[in-house]
Amino acid sequence: QVQLVESGGGLVQAGGSLRLACTPSGRTFSTRDMAWFRQAPGKERQFVAVNTRTGATYYADSTKGRFTISRDNTKNTVYLQMSNLKPEDTAVFYCAAGIVAVVTRPNEYNYWGQGTQVTVSS
Repeated sequence: QVQLVESGGGLVQAGGSLRLACTPSGRTFSTRDMAWFRQAPGKERQFVAVNTRTGATYYADSTKGRFTISRDNTKNTVYLQMSNLKPEDTAVFYCAAGIVAVVTRPNEYNYWGQGTQVTVSS
């Protein structure tokens, strides 16, 4: 069974940094688009960033310049480096994988992690 396992969430003060990691188990994902989404309480799941299977990266406007997505295919891991965190970044962050046409649409991704909580205090 394929699983995506996220790690690295936690509590941080505004202005701080965190690095999330996502490691698939049971399959390599070097040929998949790998993305991060987030979901705050009472809100829809929101696109954060993607590292496509061709190596391109795209970001939500709200995270551009503060977040960096990267992939290490030798470790079969995708990272999300988050800097200058704001209280409005507080959410459960999810890793997703798939071969997608529209990278911002969550329902195009086949595989999802269980989520990791990121809480930013003011």
